Amino acid sequence: MLKKIIIPLILVLALALSACGASQPKADTLTKIRLPLGYIANIQFAPLYAAVEKGFFEEAGMEVEFDYSFETDGVKLVGAGELPFAVVSGEQVLLARSQGIPVTYVAAWYQKYPISVVSKGGLGIASPQDLKGRRIGLPGLFGANYIGLRALLFSAGLKESDVQLESVGFNQVEVLATDQQEVVVGYAANEPIQLKAQGIDVTELRVADYANLAANGVLASEKIIADDPELVRAFVSAFIKGMQYTIEHPDEVYALSAKHIPNLADLDQAVQKEVLATSAEMWKADRLGYSDPQAWENMQDILLEMGLITEKMDLSKAFTNEFVP
Repeated sequence: MLKKIIIPLILVLALALSACGASQPKADTLTKIRLPLGYIANIQFAPLYAAVEKGFFEEAGMEVEFDYSFETDGVKLVGAGELPFAVVSGEQVLLARSQGIPVTYVAAWYQKYPISVVSKGGLGIASPQDLKGRRIGLPGLFGANYIGLRALLFSAGLKESDVQLESVGFNQVEVLATDQQEVVVGYAANEPIQLKAQGIDVTELRVADYANLAANGVLASEKIIADDPELVRAFVSAFIKGMQYTIEHPDEVYALSAKHIPNLADLDQAVQKEVLATSAEMWKADRLGYSDPQAWENMQDILLEMGLITEKMDLSKAFTNEFVP
């Protein structure tokens, strides 16, 4: 009697385990995606690392490989149909479309434009108006740092000619700490945190406190949206799951990110965790991934004021919330 009972139970368990295994996509059936991120491996990309390590991309039928190249390269590759997605800043989308590159922003990552203008305390820089006549160091006259600074100046009724801009590369922390520059522009979740960790008293003007601009998010080609909308929907869903999981489990995601950031253990852990916490605050929204139409209108106005685009465009083609859960 005992054998008659045990054997069917074993068969049932075997069938159950087989069914569980069948529900997971096989590695050779996953859609392989190379994703340009535009920067080196960094804790700011924790939602993507979480989406890989927690299996969200795999569940969506994808195998994602991160490509740490300049975001402008990602825009061109996506526009040419060579890659389906890239992570870029909002202004890159409008600049690309003004050049006829067929790309569309399909999910917002940052709800707040992540750029800050930073100075040492005691200089009396308490508002954007106080930047008039100042020397300001930034990586160069390109990218989110430049756009963010111009938006901050614009909010105060200032023009670029009202300040003195100097290209310092990506050495903002060093040049401010050593008094080579009195003001620098950088990411809110990077330079200000590093400077404070060195014991330097700083004043920070966050662009997001003065201007609502379209920030970093996921870019897709018009072709992939037309040909395979379900792939776009699946990618966006997995990415947002990674973002939500990171917001809810920051310590766990920080630990698993070490697999993707080779030198994470050698960095100041308190600083890196503060970078993650500050970043996460800028991702939060009632509907993660949602693009605010007004932020896109504002971004277009800034680019027009800067002369980087020459005419208004159809913003309904520049971004969409269609794929956001």
